[in-house]
Amino acid sequence: MQNTNVHIEKTEILSDNWYTLKKITFNIKKKDGTVETQSREAYDRGNGAVILLYNTISKTVILTKQFRMPTYINGNSTGMLIEACAGLLDDDNPEECIKRETEEETGYKISKVEKIFEAYMSPGSVTEILHFFIAEYSSEMKITNGGGLQDEGEDIEVLEIGFEKALGMIDSGEIKDAKTIMLIQHLRIKNKL
Repeated sequence: MQNTNVHIEKTEILSDNWYTLKKITFNIKKKDGTVETQSREAYDRGNGAVILLYNTISKTVILTKQFRMPTYINGNSTGMLIEACAGLLDDDNPEECIKRETEEETGYKISKVEKIFEAYMSPGSVTEILHFFIAEYSSEMKITNGGGLQDEGEDIEVLEIGFEKALGMIDSGEIKDAKTIMLIQHLRIKNKL
């Protein structure tokens, strides 16, 4: 249902380089009945999917490690980030996207995934909604080394980490990626490992 208290007056494209940055000027009717004109910038990079692979026998999870420029310019001295496998949907549905990304990034070919929820990760400035998945994995599912696509500039290290160690890495600050923390905590809450 469309919010009738919001009326978009103008949309300007500020950048259309990597993704699209827009400036939106709008009128919003507040709770007291007054109407206020506001301006906000919104970064549209498309929607995405993320997955945490876990193994109930070895009590391990599969994570990735790669360079992330935004973290580097915001105080992460190496720019390296440990995170769950993720990617943009492009033209795929979320389930097909995450199966493709899993194989490209981690080298595991999975056929069954469980969608657990959707979440806006930075709703004050980014339009993206992220689809969260989990899936069990085994060594037999490993068909390549993973590492991402070279033509997309990906240079991804695949990590197999004990679940308890991953929890400790959140506490120690080694894992700072929100989507990864959410997925690890989901496994903990649901007693999957």
